[in-house]
Amino acid sequence: MADVLPLVEARLRSALGEPDARAAVTFLGTDRIEVLRFTEGDVVRYATLGMSAQPMVDPTVVLADPVKGPRAELVLSVRAGGAETDKVLRALAVLGASPQVEGLVVAPGASLDVGGPLWPGAPFTSVLVAESGGLVEDLELDAPADPVRFLPLLPMTPNEAAWKRVHGAGALQERWLNGGTDLRDPLRRSVPLD
Repeated sequence: MADVLPLVEARLRSALGEPDARAAVTFLGTDRIEVLRFTEGDVVRYATLGMSAQPMVDPTVVLADPVKGPRAELVLSVRAGGAETDKVLRALAVLGASPQVEGLVVAPGASLDVGGPLWPGAPFTSVLVAESGGLVEDLELDAPADPVRFLPLLPMTPNEAAWKRVHGAGALQERWLNGGTDLRDPLRRSVPLD
């Protein structure tokens, strides 16, 4: 099968424009993960590039299929200027490498924790993986490969992450919606959870 990363980058560029910065991180024993930054008005978007090079595999599977299986890239959108959000690059690269390093299958509804603030002073230590198909359309690949999904990441405070574990992703998203939460605010407070 042809290398999917040029196709993925082309899809990102067609949806988000030209990246104004990019960084690459390689973790021992993994493929390189790049993070591209796209700026549009007061919104900055960060997208991984490299996570979709191989399909994600359930760690309980004895023999991994090199073609079939879910593929994804991650997209984080924040308002510019309120915080040092460019420091999120390493955290995003860690999340992008997690299928290779930890055998995770990243899917909508999942929580991903980075073990510390997403960027300096951030009230968020984890993200909720949202449904694909909105900002960046899924990229169909030649059969039998699964499409590449561009999964939005929604930053969660520790309280929101704990509440989500009990009540589920849908209930937390409903709280955000009902509370008029600006999920792009890099300094927002936790939504009321009582």
